[in-house]
Amino acid sequence: MNKNSLWTIVGVIVAVVVAWWLVGVLFSVLWFIAKLAIVAVVAVIVYLVLRGLFRSDAE
Repeated sequence: MNKNSLWTIVGVIVAVVVAWWLVGVLFSVLWFIAKLAIVAVVAVIVYLVLRGLFRSDAE
């Protein structure tokens, strides 16, 4: 095994490790954004329900 093929193998291993880490970070960020969107939708629904309840009691 010559020096070039050894560096190729090391490069491939490093590339796979970095790609694995980047994909993990990307999915974490996407899951966080999805959770924020779900929380925002639920918060708007709860706000509208509460507003409707208090408005009908005041009238």
